[in-house]
Amino acid sequence: MAGSPACLLFICLLCQLTASGALKEKFGVLGGSVTFPVEASMQNIDSIVWHFNSNTLAIIKPGVEDKKATILMTRSQNKERMIFSDSDYSLTLLQLKKNDSGVYRVQMNLLSSQPSFTQEYGLQVYECLSKPKVTMGLQNNKNGTCITNLTCSMEQGGENVTYSWNVLGQRSNKSYDGSILPISWRLGEMDMVFICTARNPISSNSSSPILAWKLCRDADGGGSNFLLTLLCLLLVVFTLCTLVLTFHLTMRMKRRKEPMEGEKRMDVHQEIPNVCPHSEEKTVYETICDAHKINPAEDPLNTLYSTVQIPKMVENPCSPTITPDTPRLFTYENVI
Repeated sequence: MAGSPACLLFICLLCQLTASGALKEKFGVLGGSVTFPVEASMQNIDSIVWHFNSNTLAIIKPGVEDKKATILMTRSQNKERMIFSDSDYSLTLLQLKKNDSGVYRVQMNLLSSQPSFTQEYGLQVYECLSKPKVTMGLQNNKNGTCITNLTCSMEQGGENVTYSWNVLGQRSNKSYDGSILPISWRLGEMDMVFICTARNPISSNSSSPILAWKLCRDADGGGSNFLLTLLCLLLVVFTLCTLVLTFHLTMRMKRRKEPMEGEKRMDVHQEIPNVCPHSEEKTVYETICDAHKINPAEDPLNTLYSTVQIPKMVENPCSPTITPDTPRLFTYENVI
């Protein structure tokens, strides 16, 4: 945690080692791995000691001829996460944690009376950045001009993070450093796009594009809302008119179909001859014609016959009378 004795000690060590020019910076990803190489010849090496801050991690006795190297782990909790190379005994640390950040030092003791050789590394473990969050400050809309501030931030993993803004859509794209971006956009101007980018030593991520007109949609004093409401009303009126017109046309077509169906019905005309009651017995055939048939003789299938018996005692039957309005029919007589 910030302000703890271990953190203060780590900062002091970094400052001292950086000033001497011996410290090499290394960055690790949370959950990843990092390797600290040994950049020295393995000849005349008596022992190798790895340190983390002020603690000893391991003591290695190099192998001679057929003998294997001897490795003594002084911190058992990190035993499964530390791997040493067989050739130069470089240290690889697996499954990095936040508290792995610090100073790693390898000390090589020689067989002769020469002083030992030391290499030092400064490790910082970071999280991969997620997408930054953008919030809008108070908005001032006056005379169609929108004035506000956009603030870019990280919800988590925000250590050693720097922010920058890219503004697109103007005559020339511009970039700004910092987490806060002041904007001023006037209704009717070319739309602008704002993108925030967050960076740390191991990763970077950008926010979703933000459009100026969406931020400042109320900058016209409610004019856009009025136009939207008017458009909705016009759409409703148009829909109602379309429905009424459709209903009217449907009813009109239905009325036109009714007379046509009536004309298609068969008009049956039946003629009954005027026979005197004293006429002799005869057989009279009546013809029933389709109203649409002009000549019944041409269509014998539509001719119906009926038989009328007249008593034989009557000798002078009256002739049947056909009125001028009676359709042209054919009559057949058969005396029984």
